[in-house]
Amino acid sequence: MTTSTLITNITTLVTNDPALGKGPLGQIEDAAVVIDGNVVAWVGRAEDAPDADHRHDATGHAAIPGFVDSHSHLVFAGDRTQEFNARMSGQAYKAGGIRTTVAATRAATDEQLSANVARYIGEALRQGTTTFETKSGYGLTVEDEARALRIAAQHTDEVTYLGAHIVGPEYADDPAGYVELVTGEMLDACAPYARWVDVFCEKGAFDGDQARAVLLAGQAKGLTPRVHANQLTYGPGVQLAVELEAASADHCTHLTDADVDALANGRTVATLLPGAEFSTRAQWPNARRLLDAGVTVALSTDCNPGSSFTSSMPFCIALAVRDMGMTPDEAVWAATAGGAAALRRTDVGRIAPGARADLALLDAPSHVHLAYRPGVPLIRDVWRQGVKCA
Repeated sequence: MTTSTLITNITTLVTNDPALGKGPLGQIEDAAVVIDGNVVAWVGRAEDAPDADHRHDATGHAAIPGFVDSHSHLVFAGDRTQEFNARMSGQAYKAGGIRTTVAATRAATDEQLSANVARYIGEALRQGTTTFETKSGYGLTVEDEARALRIAAQHTDEVTYLGAHIVGPEYADDPAGYVELVTGEMLDACAPYARWVDVFCEKGAFDGDQARAVLLAGQAKGLTPRVHANQLTYGPGVQLAVELEAASADHCTHLTDADVDALANGRTVATLLPGAEFSTRAQWPNARRLLDAGVTVALSTDCNPGSSFTSSMPFCIALAVRDMGMTPDEAVWAATAGGAAALRRTDVGRIAPGARADLALLDAPSHVHLAYRPGVPLIRDVWRQGVKCA
């Protein structure tokens, strides 16, 4: 038998449902939420709230949907502090640094890798993230990629096969052979654990033809494409993502007008990862350009040990507002409903009847404080699937 909880005395509730409140965020003032089991049963003005089995007083704080982090790389071992220090001392970022993590990940035990995933998911949960996607990509052998996905699947349903992160070191002189492995034996071993297939379509990783082969092979196994696209240079990644109806094109830093038009006229979400630009001192993605063109935009952490070692969605929101041309409202939507769109989910990223009961109370009167007070731990309480967990 399920029990219900009334969360009341919320100053401002962000529902992400315009039918429930004001503006695109569907904001309700002096609000309340009723959770029944693991779903939202009712939202509205506090004075109209029905009774429930339990009551939680939000004491005049704002509430938002739990963040949806639709892009992370959490199955890894090792540390790349020296690489980060070198970048901050003037060296350029290059994709090849991934090989350092590959060596450490291969050497780690299953228990060590699983503990790392649990650590970073717990870290993110305390900062309001209630839905997590994570990838393989630091094994690059059949055994190590399958192991990474098996471990990831113990922690989340949103698991992505990224055997095509870079060419495995054993195939440094035979990239075609590695693509054959990724689309053949490795895919066969990995597909049972994954929902998505991804590829790093970038100079130094995989070109357009190689990326197409990887994504089509994954589709043939029932996996839906996502693409690391146009991060370091202009390239074919975004166009390929839209053509294959990928759920998301991630990074989207270097875009032509044709790329923006393709995203605006397709189903693919542009997932922006400002932690990567912060950690590599690279050019910021132009979120304003995408939003003005009508592109659906998501924000995510890209949490990984090399180029974006942050699990904080509030930090990414602050960066997006300060440096990428987003308003606070747009950034919060992108970090919640946008992430849900990038995962093709309708049950998360919003606070509305029937949605999964994922929400965060802020130690602030408004969601705008997430950008207004950067670096301050504003997440007060978190509910995930109806359970108060932080």
